[in-house]
Amino acid sequence: MKILESRRLTGRNLLLDRAGAVLDVALGEEDEGVIEIWRERARRLLDDLGWGGEVLAVHRFPGGASLALSAPIDSLYAATEINETAWTLAIAGAPSLSLYIKDVERLAGQIRTEANPRLLALRAAAVAHGVAFLWDDEEATVGLGSGSLTFPVSSLPAPEALDWTRVHGVPVALVTGTNGKTTTVRLTAAMAMAAGWTVGSTSTDRVQVGDEVLDQGDYSGPGGARTLLRDRRVGLAILETARGGLLRRGLAVEHADAALVTNIAADHLGEYGVHDLPSLAEAKLVVAHAVPAGGRVILNADDPELLRVPKTFPAPITWFTLEEERPEVLAHLAAGGDAALLVGDSLVLARGCEREVIAQVAEVAIAHGGAARYNVANALAAIGLAAALGLPTAAMAAGLARFGDTPEDNPGRANLLKIGSVHVLLDYAHNPHGLRALLDLARDLPATRRLLLLGQAGDRDDEAIRDLARTAWSYRPDRILLKELPAMLRGRAPGEVPALLEAELLRLGALPESLEQAGPEVEAVERALAWAQAGDLLVLLVHTDREAVLERLV
Repeated sequence: MKILESRRLTGRNLLLDRAGAVLDVALGEEDEGVIEIWRERARRLLDDLGWGGEVLAVHRFPGGASLALSAPIDSLYAATEINETAWTLAIAGAPSLSLYIKDVERLAGQIRTEANPRLLALRAAAVAHGVAFLWDDEEATVGLGSGSLTFPVSSLPAPEALDWTRVHGVPVALVTGTNGKTTTVRLTAAMAMAAGWTVGSTSTDRVQVGDEVLDQGDYSGPGGARTLLRDRRVGLAILETARGGLLRRGLAVEHADAALVTNIAADHLGEYGVHDLPSLAEAKLVVAHAVPAGGRVILNADDPELLRVPKTFPAPITWFTLEEERPEVLAHLAAGGDAALLVGDSLVLARGCEREVIAQVAEVAIAHGGAARYNVANALAAIGLAAALGLPTAAMAAGLARFGDTPEDNPGRANLLKIGSVHVLLDYAHNPHGLRALLDLARDLPATRRLLLLGQAGDRDDEAIRDLARTAWSYRPDRILLKELPAMLRGRAPGEVPALLEAELLRLGALPESLEQAGPEVEAVERALAWAQAGDLLVLLVHTDREAVLERLV
């Protein structure tokens, strides 16, 4: 029995509907009883510290458990200490009364040191006024976007000193899933901009307001969301909400107007207590539980995991599907529900018995004439999300037609380029599910010879890396370049991941002379270009040096 990690949870998360602290612990089968002892010790500590209204939660996973307790937002560091103390008491046996009293006194002192009554008062006032409240270690915010006011946590105003007539919210949408998140965020933002909104968005690539990129990098966590929602230019916000941020910290917002889950596929399994697809679905669907009854949850009806999960969300569901005759969706529509579906070559928004054609597949720029079927699915997802946000159908059609005309619209996502007489398909695909979809598109593109640039981050286990190689080999490329990702080794030795990929490809039947260890990403792209001849197709998976690669290609 040992502690794997102890951390704060700053918002709604997999275990709690509020802030708190979580302890990930390793357990053997014979240690299960210690969880109930932890519950008893933690409950007693909370009660004796005056936190009797806080709750406990447990999430079991193979080889361990996550143990969580809720806490006031101004005392989350103390909450981690309370949780760790409860665990120590659970595995050490019943403490003496004098030692227990010392523990309580120590923890009470930490709570007093950390306490910020003004923070709690401002949050209570925001709730009373029906507006959102954001906070972190440095700043606190009432309202969102154009209706937000932000103050240093160290010098917060008294609630009665604020002009609450200036404070309001803006529509907020959350987008999560394994693949397609960034594309769907950007496509929905294009629709909203076509409707005249000043749109803010976050993604794994950047935080952006309108056409202005505020910063580049991975902003798909709660920190990126807060940065965007504090920008007073923002009239509507679309937030990519990645699995990592959800599990590490939780949501930045307590409520959203709409939430979309694109799909559930194996990626990053084994982290933060998520070891299988049902647990991954449960984690990603945290966004759905943040949408109240007046909002909408948009789900992929073609995804088995999303079809089978219990539908216990407050808000109604809008399904999207590539299968016109999917029984679950037909039943949903017959009952008066909403869906976005592909009918022949038409993208259709259905509300009960009413159906409206939004666009033809040939009019959707990112669909590449329908060859990029996964982007047809992303387009349907964006239609469902746009409808939930109240955007007019004309703006949906305009966004679908315009978005994706140039690589700058959606850099690194299914960018089809021509370099002389060589075609290049550039994409971020980084797991078997995403790569499989991309290769379906690549197969439909004519080519004399085909090359695949392949690589993987080091935080996947060996079998996940081999699975990526198996997916790559299903394409039967003429040449495979195996790249190194020095910035994403994540505990692996240099050369270890390319060697795993190469060994699996050779086992599958790849000829040794068709494989090449190609070094870092930019160097590997240069090698691909040097190999290419007229009529060839280069499928380049680019993960860390996209800007440098695009600059070289465009």
